[in-house]
Amino acid sequence: MSEVLKLEPTPPANAFVSKTQRHQLQPTFPLDIFFCEDCHHLQLLDVIDPSVLFENYVYVSGTSPVFIKHFKDYVDFVVDKYAPAFGSLVIDIGSNDGTLLRVFNKIGYKVLGVDPARDISAQASADGIETITGFFSSSMAEEIRSRHGAASVVSANNVFAHIDDLGGVLDGVRDLLADDGVFIFEVSYLVDVFDQTLFDTIYHEHVAYHRVGPLVPFMQSHEMELIGATRVNSHGGSLRVVAQKSGGARTISSSVSELVELEKGMGLDRAQTYREFGERIEVLKAELSGLLRRKKAEGLSIAAFGAPAKATTLMYHLCIGEDIIDFIVDDSPLKQGLYSPGMHIPVVPSEAIYDRKPDYIVILAWNFAIPIMEKHKAFQESGGKFIVPLPNVEIY
Repeated sequence: MSEVLKLEPTPPANAFVSKTQRHQLQPTFPLDIFFCEDCHHLQLLDVIDPSVLFENYVYVSGTSPVFIKHFKDYVDFVVDKYAPAFGSLVIDIGSNDGTLLRVFNKIGYKVLGVDPARDISAQASADGIETITGFFSSSMAEEIRSRHGAASVVSANNVFAHIDDLGGVLDGVRDLLADDGVFIFEVSYLVDVFDQTLFDTIYHEHVAYHRVGPLVPFMQSHEMELIGATRVNSHGGSLRVVAQKSGGARTISSSVSELVELEKGMGLDRAQTYREFGERIEVLKAELSGLLRRKKAEGLSIAAFGAPAKATTLMYHLCIGEDIIDFIVDDSPLKQGLYSPGMHIPVVPSEAIYDRKPDYIVILAWNFAIPIMEKHKAFQESGGKFIVPLPNVEIY
């Protein structure tokens, strides 16, 4: 392993605190990225206890109309492309509030979720999507299969990067799948992270940074076969991977080899490429932090929109703290009334935009910039301006 990128240490990206805790100092942890010279995989080595990160999670998919539609399209893709038997079992690992499984359930599939976030999984079960509270493992897979049978589909969306013991989880997935079943997951795609300088997608929840090249032999080593790889637009650019048990009936799509070649052409199998990536991040840091500090020095007020996990990395590495940002707007009731990780900037409902009338709003949830700006045209019409920090700094 060789260190190829060093970002500013941060607290856990979703470690929001209450009003009574806001004066307490939160610990920070290294955010250093390492490259494996053997398999060319990129990952963190400083792994935080997952129970700290996920058992009191505050992100839910169902608050975003964009993601509700995304998961509807996702289900259409799975059904049209892989035709799981009607009425068969679909299991979602990291099922959150059950947004994806609810779509499968409505069209006639049996569904089961697994998620470690205690409150969110309990609410999902109460809302009719049976959810096991806990971290998925080989032993859990064995118990699930004995109780529910084999699954025609196992999915794991925006969680496959969160797992330290990927091999153990993949073994569990293999044991859960029916012989003709498919394992499908979406994950932030390293090609897009690199190409668009989306460095803020690097945070402690994301232990691994995936691309197709290293995933092919990794799957093979666990008696699985990667048969499809598709680029999708979510989270600034994601990868949808499809796998089956080794020797399965489905053929391997040409999309797999095509993306492997794309990655090689970009140099993502070389450590030096990521060191150069770090130099680009520093250029962006100078541009955005310089812009915001100039506006603040002119006496203008600045707020932020969105408190996603990636905002913690962006704000820490670019040194954008409470001296720059007056408040953060977020539509999730789970975050409203809390204070941002480490910097302890208040998170408030969107009404604050019109009550406090900031001059600028930095859209930290930049992957939702267009719907955010469309929803809040009144802010712009009253003279306010939006700043989108990534992939390029732009003022609207």
